[in-house]
Amino acid sequence: MSATTITPAVRTYGSLRAAWIPLFALCLAFFVEMVDNTLLTIALPTIGRDLGAGTTGLQWVTAAYSLTFGGLLLTAGSVADRFGRRRVLLVGLAAFGTISLAVIAVHSAAELIGLRAALGVAAAAMAPITNSLVFRLFEDQALRMRAMTLMIVVGMSGFILGPLLGGTALAHVGWEWLLLVNAPIALVAWIGVRLGVPADRPDGLTSDRLDLPGALLSIGAIGLACYALTSGVEHGWLAPLTLGSILGAVLALVAFVRHERRSASPMLDLRIFRDGTVRGAAIAQIGTSIAMAGVMFGLILHFQFAYGWSPVRAGLANLPMIVTMIAATPISESLVRRCGHRVACLVGAGFLAGSLAGLSWAVDHGYLPIAVFMVTLTIGLRTVMTICAVALVEAMPSNRTSLGAALNDTAQEVGTSVGTAVVGTLIAALVTVALPSGVWSDALVASFFHGERITYALLAVVVGIVAGWGALTLTDSRATDEHPMDESA
Repeated sequence: MSATTITPAVRTYGSLRAAWIPLFALCLAFFVEMVDNTLLTIALPTIGRDLGAGTTGLQWVTAAYSLTFGGLLLTAGSVADRFGRRRVLLVGLAAFGTISLAVIAVHSAAELIGLRAALGVAAAAMAPITNSLVFRLFEDQALRMRAMTLMIVVGMSGFILGPLLGGTALAHVGWEWLLLVNAPIALVAWIGVRLGVPADRPDGLTSDRLDLPGALLSIGAIGLACYALTSGVEHGWLAPLTLGSILGAVLALVAFVRHERRSASPMLDLRIFRDGTVRGAAIAQIGTSIAMAGVMFGLILHFQFAYGWSPVRAGLANLPMIVTMIAATPISESLVRRCGHRVACLVGAGFLAGSLAGLSWAVDHGYLPIAVFMVTLTIGLRTVMTICAVALVEAMPSNRTSLGAALNDTAQEVGTSVGTAVVGTLIAALVTVALPSGVWSDALVASFFHGERITYALLAVVVGIVAGWGALTLTDSRATDEHPMDESA
């Protein structure tokens, strides 16, 4: 058998019901790390008032988590393959819960940003590992696929549900509790993994050297690029700090590429991008996540500031996305079966760009048209996200399917960081750097709507180009299940 064959564990399960303890624990771990991506978005106005943070500061409250999370996903996978997947997941869960408790000592936006960055590091030790461990619970391939489908639905639902759960909680408790609740959830997941997931066997691990320089360079490139956007607004686009950030991002990216090409054990073997499907799927995932993060960040500010809605009502306003994320599955699968990956992904990209253009018009026409375009946007999200995840794993060599899953997650996190940065920066540049407390004046609301129109119009162009460009290199495959390639010899 090939190198990717999973060594049978001491204990496996014959059904999903028999594996309910470890499966519940892994789903819970995946849910909490995904929901934490968006949980605080609903509380951004409250956090801004309590901590005196402007739009750029709030942007970094969101982006700090995504930056460290996305930058360390591939490295976390390498660490897990070397030291044990269950062991690293248990450490990640323990760190995630403990760090979340530190929110009680936060008194400034800078401290909260630092805490969110630390949570991103802990979450990176969880995300790719939860997906790989679920395969080890079953020897039957069909059961593995059913379990993975469950994990994907749970993770995507967590990302969308974050604002609703956060808004409901804010009606009764302070925003700090949105992070404190991570501790008991992480504890329950830790116990379930400890009891139900068998330990790694030594012959199933690797002795490859860890690529820590590659991880640091990737985080530096992404972080400096996003900081350059905020610095341009705060200090000017020709300011030394802004130009230095841009130069630093470019140098870090060049150094990363050079290092990965020369390293004997690269974090990311760049040769895989010679495959058009791998390259295109990753690019399209970035475009999808830019759209998703940009809309969620922008609409939270829209509902609470421009409309003056409560956090609970603003969270409920996301229900069209939540329902459509689940209900759109038959639509995306039907498109794939009839048209293949390339055409279906292009259709999805069209939904994304068209919906963003529609939001550009709808922002000052009331909630109903906004809700309509939230639905069409989510159809595009569900279609492109599913197709690209399947296509990317399909295109990877049989001994690199786990890398494909980690690359898919990384592309999504990069897009999330960029989308949040773009919207936060444009709102700051077009409307105001400091978010006024209390009821907004009619003039400020009108200015905000104007800024949103320009922002969503620009996102429509960017996302259409990025997602469409990626879709063009996909194949005509009609696969609809996310599964590894044949592992037989």
